Amino acid sequence: MEIPPASLALEKLGIPHQIFRHENPVTSFEQAAKERGQRAAQIVRSILFRLTGEEFVMVLIAGSAQVSWKILRRYLGSSRMTMATEEEVLAVTGYRIGAVSPLGLPNPLRVLVDESVLREEEISIGSGIRNTAIILKSADLQQALKNIEILSLVET
Repeated sequence: MEIPPASLALEKLGIPHQIFRHENPVTSFEQAAKERGQRAAQIVRSILFRLTGEEFVMVLIAGSAQVSWKILRRYLGSSRMTMATEEEVLAVTGYRIGAVSPLGLPNPLRVLVDESVLREEEISIGSGIRNTAIILKSADLQQALKNIEILSLVET
């Protein structure tokens, strides 16, 4: 079986993790959490946003929480932004939607992490391969990503 790019990146850094392969295609967030033996808050989504020109930023957010566009725009000082298209996600990350990971990217990318991601001790993230996840400790993800920016991106 193919080793996911995110796992290869973690192995290079000596960071412990597990590879979880779903037996059937994942069709919902809830299904993914249940099959991994996790709660929804432990599933971390990697979302790519397009700012101006060719500038992109990745946001990591836990569970079903929604990124506040207002907070994100204010933090980035950008009045215009969109979610990246499927083609842009593949071009920038090398991954298809549903498998996006902040690890193993072809080029450095600014990564913003909602504080909810670090509330859980154990989390799962995209691996770079569909229907496959990486399970690891949130502190280890933080160590692996190094230059992340942690903030609250959810309206309260």
